Amino acid sequence: WRLALMWVVWALAVLAAARPQFVGEAVALPRSGRDLLMVIDLSGSMEEQDFQLNGQWVDRLTATKAVAKEFIANRVGDRLGLILFGREVYLQVPLTFDRATVQTLLDESAIGLAGKETAIGDAIGLAIRTLEDASVEEGRRVVILLTDGANTAGSVEPLKAAELAAQRSVVIYTVGIGADALTVRSLFGLRQINPSADLDEDTLTAIADMTGGKYFRARD
Repeated sequence: WRLALMWVVWALAVLAAARPQFVGEAVALPRSGRDLLMVIDLSGSMEEQDFQLNGQWVDRLTATKAVAKEFIANRVGDRLGLILFGREVYLQVPLTFDRATVQTLLDESAIGLAGKETAIGDAIGLAIRTLEDASVEEGRRVVILLTDGANTAGSVEPLKAAELAAQRSVVIYTVGIGADALTVRSLFGLRQINPSADLDEDTLTAIADMTGGKYFRARD
């Protein structure tokens, strides 16, 4: 009986060391039924420092990350995914409820990581393929495309990609990034330039209109 008592004491000690806890019944995550892909431009032009954040001039990607942080935090109930693109296009995070991972991998992204050019059409094409298997209702498969330029690379034309998205009930919201005016120093003193001269707003507007979304302009 002494040996049996020792085994009981040992088992209780191991159980106590494991710190078992009762946390209540499982609670289902709230879900709105939306699958949402953020498609973010990492091309070379995103290095332009024409945004202010906390009184400091920062590049466009840094400003985008700051705004996206709050947006991601508020997406409770949505499945989020992340596509990064330049000349190449990458699915950085598949659709997931894990918003912390989406935020972390967005924070780790860097300008030029996918090349210096801008393949908008290819990025939309990958977004469509990523959302194809989604089981949500029409209108709840959403893409948010953020870019500061025009399509300069890739094998798919942006408007053709938008047409395919519309056929598959994928809604695309487009955001054009970049200030209208920036003061710079030159040999002749201070002068104003338009740092967003390459932004193709007509195409971004057409993409949104074709898919039932909307185009937005982010100047600050």
